[in-house]
Amino acid sequence: MEKTLPPIPAKRYFTIGEVGDLCGVKPHVLRYWEQEFTQLRPMKRRGNRRYYQHHEVLMIRRIRDLLYDQGFTISGARNKMQELMHTERDSKRNGEVVLDGVEPAEVDSSDQDSFDVRLSPGFAPEAGRQLVQLRRELIEIRELLRFVD
Repeated sequence: MEKTLPPIPAKRYFTIGEVGDLCGVKPHVLRYWEQEFTQLRPMKRRGNRRYYQHHEVLMIRRIRDLLYDQGFTISGARNKMQELMHTERDSKRNGEVVLDGVEPAEVDSSDQDSFDVRLSPGFAPEAGRQLVQLRRELIEIRELLRFVD
């Protein structure tokens, strides 16, 4: 069931129909998943209309992958989502940034010289290496964002 999903547009809110199209799932399935996955809480406005944000669209894609592509049961997917949420929360507490599909760039010592950083006296050399790492990661993110509509 490998179906390529369309890119997520740069919008703040998505209707249930738009999310269904972006995630390859029918609206009634999305409403059911809201009952099964407590992390999924779209904003509701007049007439109980649902409006999803970007992070919720990503979450729905993750749930869809677990259920449809990896063969998890609802219960198994719920547990896996809980586990992923705890892992991400712990990573954020430790100051790490979690980006799906982005592997950290390798930094070698030659990059240290090519990145002109003026450090104040007493600034650790490790900080320069961290800046190089951050720069590479930002370049990778920029490259990934070039493909987003």
